[in-house]
Amino acid sequence: MVSAGEICQQDNARPHTARVAQDIQCHFQTLPWRARSLDLFPVEDVWDQLKRQMTSCHCVHDLELAFQDMWAHLPQDNIRCLINSMPHRVAACIVAGAGPTRY
Repeated sequence: MVSAGEICQQDNARPHTARVAQDIQCHFQTLPWRARSLDLFPVEDVWDQLKRQMTSCHCVHDLELAFQDMWAHLPQDNIRCLINSMPHRVAACIVAGAGPTRY
């Protein structure tokens, strides 16, 4: 959950525009961001890794435990590679203008 004074960022994905999401977001500050600008969100690669590893869970508690375990065991080399890719991601976004990149 977001604490008071924190600034969040979201990618304007369609689910984030739902009324329930908007009601929650009005309680904290969010940075402006262009819709579908995932090229600069390396965490999307992490979410993809986690989704591919996720097994079927029968209740929310099991899902939460599985997710926490996978998050705790993410290979740090993968995270470092994503962080190190940021200069290339930024350069690719500049070259592409508003278009897509390979990221």
